[in-house]
Amino acid sequence: MLWIILAIVVLIVLWVIATYNGLVRKKMKVENSWGQIDVQLQRRFDLIPNLVNCVKGYMEHERDTLAKVTELRTAWAKAENISEKVELDNQLSGALKTIMAVSESYPDLKANQNFSELQEELRNTENKISYSRQFYNDSVTMYNMGLKVFPSSIIASMFHFTPEKLFVVTDEETRKNVKVDFENN
Repeated sequence: MLWIILAIVVLIVLWVIATYNGLVRKKMKVENSWGQIDVQLQRRFDLIPNLVNCVKGYMEHERDTLAKVTELRTAWAKAENISEKVELDNQLSGALKTIMAVSESYPDLKANQNFSELQEELRNTENKISYSRQFYNDSVTMYNMGLKVFPSSIIASMFHFTPEKLFVVTDEETRKNVKVDFENN
């Protein structure tokens, strides 16, 4: 009888360890996937000064937009949490849309090779950001499900695992695609 009780206790301990480790792995996957978004957002923000310098001469009357993009880049670098970075990312998407839309009025700018290369880099970066956001949300969903489904919810509450937030765009204007690719006329 003692061996049966001991076997049951060992099985329970092994289950607790396995469940705990599974939750830790999921949490680390969430952190890694946010890191991937962070890398791509940093890449985007690193492209901004080049884009601003390229369009500056053409868009003198759009100084406010260019200044806003620069301010957003600085604020993003100083942001301390995911929520702040998400909000700044949303604002930057709107500012980039403005720059790209205004650039349509400048045929010389559209023909500029540097501008074309920056557009291509931004388009590629936007695609990577989109993929990274999707991967992050998938990771968060799997992690949060692990916190809520029985019996792992017991271990999650015992060890104070907390749910993560999905990467959600709240601004309707930001939900529209950022167009960084132009058709040649």
